Amino acid sequence: MKKKYIYGAIAAVVVLGLLKFCMGGAPERKVTFATAKVTKGEISNTITATGTIEPVTSVEVGTQVSGIIDHIYVDYNSVVKKGEVIAEMDRKNLMSDLTTAQSNLASAKSALDYQEGYYNRYKTLYEKGLISANDFENARNQYYQAKETYRSRQESVKTAQQNLSYATITSPIDGVILDKAVEEGQTVAAGFSTPTLFTIAQDLTDMRVIADIDEADIGGVKDGQRVTFSVDAYPDMTFEGLVTQVRQQPKTESNVVTYEVVISAPNQDLMLKPGLTANVTIYTQELKDVLVVPTKALKFSPNKTIAGADAKINDVKAAKKVWTKEGNTFTAHAVKVGVTSGSLTQILEGVSAGTEVVTEMETGDDEEILKEAPNNAFMPGPPGARNKKQTDNE
Repeated sequence: MKKKYIYGAIAAVVVLGLLKFCMGGAPERKVTFATAKVTKGEISNTITATGTIEPVTSVEVGTQVSGIIDHIYVDYNSVVKKGEVIAEMDRKNLMSDLTTAQSNLASAKSALDYQEGYYNRYKTLYEKGLISANDFENARNQYYQAKETYRSRQESVKTAQQNLSYATITSPIDGVILDKAVEEGQTVAAGFSTPTLFTIAQDLTDMRVIADIDEADIGGVKDGQRVTFSVDAYPDMTFEGLVTQVRQQPKTESNVVTYEVVISAPNQDLMLKPGLTANVTIYTQELKDVLVVPTKALKFSPNKTIAGADAKINDVKAAKKVWTKEGNTFTAHAVKVGVTSGSLTQILEGVSAGTEVVTEMETGDDEEILKEAPNNAFMPGPPGARNKKQTDNE
């Protein structure tokens, strides 16, 4: 049985060889060449990143005194003016502190008046030689101490008055209330840090994007570069801005170093909201009306194998070159290149606009020479399978 399979395979090979010979050999592979014209256009390089939209100016408003919030006159999104009262704290304890300070000041003034008269009398007696120098020095020291106590009590009154004024919380700028962190009746404690009560944005029509740029890309970012960005809230819209600041302070997270870049974001229609995530594209290079060619044209190089035995190849020695094709003749042209965007490359010299250059080679699929006949007795079946007729013959 094994011999039968071997003889059948040999016969099939012989038949295929005869068919190829009768048909004049296998058909040649069809080769075509794609071309593109050198044109004038735009070329740009970009950097992509993500950032956060925020107001250009925002102020956190707090209080320097502890107490209970008595009244709140604003809410989220309230428009406020500079100096406008936005909240008031309970004044009882502060008024008590002021009254005590004023009372202490009055006592200090009485003590000062007494010590001043005492000192003046002792000074007269001392000058007449009626008292000792020691008695005069004691009177003078008591007078100076009373004077310092009075000055201290004056400062205490000023401090109490200032603290009382802090109970009235006003807006430091014109703007919009973004955040309200307290409610009426809530107690706030101004210890070592000032508690934040409100956050006010000065102008929501003038926003900015703070983008984190990777250390590998930051070298190409400069002030004034054009930026486009989008936000998920408006996926079909593209916003524009400019790079206004490249901050020098690095940020390191999980061994990744980034730098903050500030981008202007005009917001006249108030569509952009603080906190939105922006998908940023920074145009680090932009050239307009320059000669460009597909970059793959600079990578193409013909040879006899792909161009055909009858092709004529006129090559030149150059680091960069493009090829033109006329009939079966390929001619190389040395070129000087400039900026590349990946898909396009700027041509500085070597070819002119309108020149048609070869970009790549395309080959057609091999055609099948023979198709296996399903009932061909000379063709071996699949491995391990037996032809039903052979089985019957056994």
